[in-house]
Amino acid sequence: MTIEQALKTRSESKCELCSSENNLAVYAVPASEDKSAGCCVLLCDTCRGQLENPETTDENHWRCLNDTMWSQVPAVQVMVYRQLKRLSTKTDWAMDLVDMMYLEDNVKEWAEKGLVEEEQASIPTRDANGAILQAGDSVTIIKDLPVKGSSMVIKRGTPVRNISLTDNPLHIQGRADGVQMVIISAFTKK
Repeated sequence: MTIEQALKTRSESKCELCSSENNLAVYAVPASEDKSAGCCVLLCDTCRGQLENPETTDENHWRCLNDTMWSQVPAVQVMVYRQLKRLSTKTDWAMDLVDMMYLEDNVKEWAEKGLVEEEQASIPTRDANGAILQAGDSVTIIKDLPVKGSSMVIKRGTPVRNISLTDNPLHIQGRADGVQMVIISAFTKK
């Protein structure tokens, strides 16, 4: 049985978030351990489109989560929790639903993990002046920085060319004085 068949059986061929029966497709829950049916949901075009493009979110469409939040399927619970958390910054009804929702500890951890990853991806890396840094930019060190694990000190004014971004928006990676290292972005300027 394919993942799509398993999800159609589990959901009775309906969107697992809004119960629509049109244009259904498999959606892998972000920040999942694997891509099995247990880590996927069956979604309609409307739900999938709004999840993939949050700027198109229609708050009224998501009122369906009032019923869906009681699903016994962990992947559905995770998707409902994440969407309600996103909406709770804009609407009181979503905040109330988040407060009422119950998740097992492991399911809540999975749901929170995805929110943290989303949040980190949305925070830009900035230099000391607040300028947004991009991969490939050149920066200059603004104060003398001791290098951990060595007696080396990177002097103020040292250029770092062709930087790369890390998973942490507070850090950049680059070569200073011939040594590849991670540098706190707040100690640089573009």
